Amino acid sequence: MKLLMHEVLQKVSNAKTKKEKIALLHEYNTQALRSLFIINFDESVISMLPPGDVPYTPNDAPEGTEHTNLQKEARLLHHFFKGGSNVKQAKRESMFIQMLEGLHKGEAEVLILAKDRKLGKRWKITKACVSEAFPSIQWGNRS
Repeated sequence: MKLLMHEVLQKVSNAKTKKEKIALLHEYNTQALRSLFIINFDESVISMLPPGDVPYTPNDAPEGTEHTNLQKEARLLHHFFKGGSNVKQAKRESMFIQMLEGLHKGEAEVLILAKDRKLGKRWKITKACVSEAFPSIQWGNRS
């Protein structure tokens, strides 16, 4: 079974050395994971969502039975950031809440933390580590 994003981030965070973290990032490398790191660490990505807590109802479905996951939903993340789409603000916020409510609560937490650039406060993962693991990520000039 594939790990959910919060499980991947926890495994990477638990790794003792930078080398181990990079190896795990390579092992679990997906477009969705890289997108989350870009959202979190790239200063040129500007969230079009209000900062802080989101008024949503967490999905209580057991892991593995939730309706969707961030691997599938990553293709829609552009709607929530400057330059991504011309969706009206109320629709954008509604779409974000619907996405969160369809995700496992751990993945919803990942997405909320990423939009507020706080993944590094919850998990021990740095931009330097991500940059070394994924040198193809071009930082900047995204908005």
